[in-house]
Amino acid sequence: MTDNAIVWFRQDLRLADNPALHQALRQHRQVTLLYIHAPDEAAPWQPGAAKQWWQHHSLAALQQSIKKLGGKLILRKGPSLATLQTVLAESSAYTVYWNRSIEPALIKRDKLIEQRLAEQGVECHSSDGNLLYPPGSIRTQTGKPYQVFTPFWRECQKQGLGDAPLPRPARLHPSPLASLPLTALALLPTIRWDQGLEQCWQPGEAHAQQRLAQFCDEALNHYPEQRDLPAQPGTSSLSPYLANGDITPRQISAALMAQFIGNHSSASSVETVIRQLGWREFAHHILYHYPHTAEAPLNERYQSFPWHNNPALLHAWQQGKTGFPIIDAGMRQLWHSGWMHNRVRMVVASFLCKNGLIHWREGANWFWDTLVDADLASNSLNWQWAAGCGADASPYFRVFNPVRQSERFDAEGEYLRHWLPELNAAPKKLIHQPWKISNDAQQQLGLTIGNSYPSPVLDLSITRQQAIATAKAAIRREIGSL
Repeated sequence: MTDNAIVWFRQDLRLADNPALHQALRQHRQVTLLYIHAPDEAAPWQPGAAKQWWQHHSLAALQQSIKKLGGKLILRKGPSLATLQTVLAESSAYTVYWNRSIEPALIKRDKLIEQRLAEQGVECHSSDGNLLYPPGSIRTQTGKPYQVFTPFWRECQKQGLGDAPLPRPARLHPSPLASLPLTALALLPTIRWDQGLEQCWQPGEAHAQQRLAQFCDEALNHYPEQRDLPAQPGTSSLSPYLANGDITPRQISAALMAQFIGNHSSASSVETVIRQLGWREFAHHILYHYPHTAEAPLNERYQSFPWHNNPALLHAWQQGKTGFPIIDAGMRQLWHSGWMHNRVRMVVASFLCKNGLIHWREGANWFWDTLVDADLASNSLNWQWAAGCGADASPYFRVFNPVRQSERFDAEGEYLRHWLPELNAAPKKLIHQPWKISNDAQQQLGLTIGNSYPSPVLDLSITRQQAIATAKAAIRREIGSL
């Protein structure tokens, strides 16, 4: 074993399956555990308010876990390079370990830090700790990046699911270094809007493992049939833990395979969930190879697409007041819990970008600030998918009908009634399109469309036709200009 080292925690707030931590503990006598609060370095994609809330509680959990093993998490804030240089001097360390990030701004920052520290004789070791497949490792036979998911995932499957997750360390080193109190990072809101988040989530590594175990025991076998039903607890709800590094895809895939090998779950259930991990891998693959997609469409034909500027419609969408129950229920779920069911995410995104012809970046920005599972790669890919301008995108002529989606996936209206109590009295057949309830029936039900619940903000049929016609014309113009 050699001299002292630093492990720089970033988007990996966990002790188990942490390659940077594992490697440092094997190679060094004294390891300083460091977290640096420097959100501006991720500009223009600094963590949103909901994600900051999660980070606070995840850091608190990590502090306690480290303390129980005899160690101490050092919290600092300020420029990462200068802070690392300070802590290197304070700890007499000459080596830094971290797990890689694939966000464009952070890649640029990390390269600069590695260069500057190397000039000072400091070794830097970066590991792949948050993905199943290292960025850049999955390519076509000609060496190009994939832009379509199915062949990408087929190539991933050829490589297998990787090694077993790394164990949690048995003990950690105490540190004499000074640490800021967690409150000094000011991650929590000053105006308490976060009660809903507190009701719905318990961040941290231990809770991630509990939720994974609960999913495997209670929902995995029914996942293929129930994952599209927003009223049912049919999904894993692990996305916030993945986005914040409380758990890794390798830990999830290992737990799923253990369920299958133990004959507790069907192959189709396990395969369907792992495929969702594959979609997440695909998102990170796209952002790594095409960093401009955080801001601009992958499909160049959409560079000059004539998006509409409609602040009133955007505000109604954000507030869950569009008059379309499945849209409004989803947006209210998002505001209350910092999360939205995946099927509903697709519907609200299609509504904004296609029926509303509002730029996908408006939706991406809103999700970024309100989602506890905000992840730049997934957020960018999924919004471009919905808008039809990204990798493996939904075609321009696919416009989700929110009424049909609601009737199909929430037939009894349970999801709608939960998030839209003003529609509790609406009959099951019409709760998906309450504007069709007659005036006499509204009076009897104590419901007034346009007052107690909004009237529709747009016409679905007309806006669908406009969306398709606009996309056709825009694509023709781009082709004609080539």
